[in-house]
Amino acid sequence: MTAAFVVLASAAAWALTAGPSWEGDYSDLPGLARWVLAAISEPQFYAVGSAGALLLAGGLIGHIAHRRGWYLQGFVQACGTGIWPSVAGAALLSVVLSALFWGATLAGGSWQPLFVPLVSVAPAVVALYGPGWRVFFTAAVSGALLAPPAAIGLVTWVCRPLGLPPVVGATAGMALAAAAAFLICPRLPWMPEPWGWRSLAPATPALSRQPAQQGPVWVLRRALADLSEAQFFGNEWASAALIVGALLAYVTAPESLVYGSGLFVTILIGQFMTALAGVIVWRQRWLTAGFYPTFVPVVSLVPAAVLTYNGALVPTVVAALAGALVAPPTAAAISGRLPAGFHPFVGNVAAMSICTALIVPPLSVLPGVQ
Repeated sequence: MTAAFVVLASAAAWALTAGPSWEGDYSDLPGLARWVLAAISEPQFYAVGSAGALLLAGGLIGHIAHRRGWYLQGFVQACGTGIWPSVAGAALLSVVLSALFWGATLAGGSWQPLFVPLVSVAPAVVALYGPGWRVFFTAAVSGALLAPPAAIGLVTWVCRPLGLPPVVGATAGMALAAAAAFLICPRLPWMPEPWGWRSLAPATPALSRQPAQQGPVWVLRRALADLSEAQFFGNEWASAALIVGALLAYVTAPESLVYGSGLFVTILIGQFMTALAGVIVWRQRWLTAGFYPTFVPVVSLVPAAVLTYNGALVPTVVAALAGALVAPPTAAAISGRLPAGFHPFVGNVAAMSICTALIVPPLSVLPGVQ
């Protein structure tokens, strides 16, 4: 474990050094490595290697804390299953394969949503079917094959012509790719029954150590954890490390964050605002259901609004509050109606796409928009 921390810390420090962006040149291994590290934090729109490396380090701390039953372990990762190494490992391998399969689309410095397997098919398949090498590699390969082309196609042929934020196409592509994967996986002879592994998994005391009362401290903890929920971490250690990595980049090379827009601070404030509002409004749903998708606007609607309107105050605040009110119940409603054998994350990413497409464009009529 110590060696892993040293490697991740070194990777974060190395990612802070200036380097040209990777454009699909497979002989440029340092550029490819930087791209992979940046892709790990791209769901939050940070897209910087130091944040990606430290997110992994924070996730590792959260996993160790869970396995050892620390009092300050935070929320259990990987949808509360505790199988974080398999989930995070499959996601990381899938995004590496995504770069290898589809990296040519980055030629000339163009942007493409090649990060999408990291937060969609790969981790969801492992969370649904459980740990194991056959599931692991099936998840990683299917994510890399299915999610990027779906997202690229929707961003190119739908979002750009209609003037919609690219996250609309990226998240819709995740939903479509995941639907295809969950239809294919049960027909693969080596795949087990969905959720069947849970009855065989050894029980750990940490799984039941969630706060019984959801007071102010719990609200703050949950809002912080929501910042890393997109990667199936959802843990305070992971989120805090992610933010530290982003802040390090902001101090040393601010132009490396958020696609060089200079809007990192505005996005971070908007994300905390919508996370806090969502957890406060839907706290009772968290209490009764054990989970509620309050993270949905954190990685979709709010950062998209900030980028679309160049950080204008009124659209940012309206997007944060509207997202907190509308996006979580939309996601829950879709997830509750999915076919058997589908992971509920499909409803989350579908809600990201729908809510962003419906809420962000009308914000142009608000005061303060250029």
